[in-house]
Amino acid sequence: MLTGKQKRYLRSLAHHLDPIFQVGKGGVNDHLIRHIEEAIETRELIKVSVLNNSLEEAREIAPELAERSGSELVQVIGKTIVLYKQAHEEKNRTIELPK
Repeated sequence: MLTGKQKRYLRSLAHHLDPIFQVGKGGVNDHLIRHIEEAIETRELIKVSVLNNSLEEAREIAPELAERSGSELVQVIGKTIVLYKQAHEEKNRTIELPK
């Protein structure tokens, strides 16, 4: 579980990132989750964009994405979701969270 201070720090890092995945009218599926898990293992912090043609809102999709991908929900702002998960492998760890 992330503290408020850690979430603030992650939000500042995520500000400059571009979304690397999009959720469309197909919604959340196993294929999308698998790709998010792979990307978050190497990047640790990612953005996911919810398209206008999606049948669900970003606030509804975000907790499901976080739970199914095993990551932490950092922020939902508009149609953008920010997810974080510490990499298992030491070589992929680039983010040092404040205590």
